[in-house]
Amino acid sequence: MAWGTLLAACLGVSAHVAQAQDYPAKPVRLIVPFPPGGPLDLSGRLVAKDLTERWGHTVIVENKAGGTLGPEALAKATPDGYTLMIISSTPLVTLPHLQPVPYDVLKSFVGVIQTVALTYAFAAHPSSNITSLEQLIDEARKSPGKLNVGTGGIGAGQHLYLELFKLAAGIDLTHVPYKGAGPALQGFNGGEVHGFVDVTSAIIPIVRSGKGRALMVTGKSPVPQLPGAVPFDTVFPGQGITTWHGIFAPSGVPGPLLEKIARDIRAALDTPAVSGRFRDLGMEPTGLSGDAFNAVVKSDHERWGEVIRRNNIKAQ
Repeated sequence: MAWGTLLAACLGVSAHVAQAQDYPAKPVRLIVPFPPGGPLDLSGRLVAKDLTERWGHTVIVENKAGGTLGPEALAKATPDGYTLMIISSTPLVTLPHLQPVPYDVLKSFVGVIQTVALTYAFAAHPSSNITSLEQLIDEARKSPGKLNVGTGGIGAGQHLYLELFKLAAGIDLTHVPYKGAGPALQGFNGGEVHGFVDVTSAIIPIVRSGKGRALMVTGKSPVPQLPGAVPFDTVFPGQGITTWHGIFAPSGVPGPLLEKIARDIRAALDTPAVSGRFRDLGMEPTGLSGDAFNAVVKSDHERWGEVIRRNNIKAQ
């Protein structure tokens, strides 16, 4: 390498390090591609509150609900670290397999840090008289298609996990797709469906209020807030999986700056106030970052793409 090229490279690295040390010098925007009040919005606001105090500059939570609006905004943002996005795994990695999107998940974004891991859970309505996973499977085998289960829509994370369960158990449950998790919950509470699948943090209030019974969680371990819910992996070994929330930046943000942001978010996740609240919601702080996190994104993108193709799932 010529001395001039080497010098330019060294100066570039030094400039990026200095940029990271001075960051942030102004407010930071955190895009949440869902409406206010949901699990992802709560997750983002918990982190944003800590970072605002830690950085001395406001982290502004911006809700951009509606399909591709949030990711598209991030893909078009200047790669300077002042626009970030928190998103859950399934909408990020599955939507491109269901419809054309104006970005490339593996090229337009870079994963900064995985904030939490969480599972989905299956709840039965009290009117169904089903009180255990074993009973659910027995009833479904005796009367294929008789039991119906609500989710937030075709291709949503809830739907994909339902399809995995049906395939693993060898049963036929009738899928009832609603236009979002909120309407699906209303349908479940109203007794329109026998079962309901959603993230654990959404099922916990249902169980606590006595409006449903949790039969199963999709991970490998029990969830303390859902006593009696059987971990998927104990019934179907090797198939227990989790979902996650993660923070992303547009591709092109310098490495030292990404590392600085990830380090500060990990420090937030380590505080009792943040970690305790996440665990109350059935989420486990992780802090996976860098190449390790981006490898998970790539793996999930490939795995869920295969599930969608194999089950011939089409967007609504």
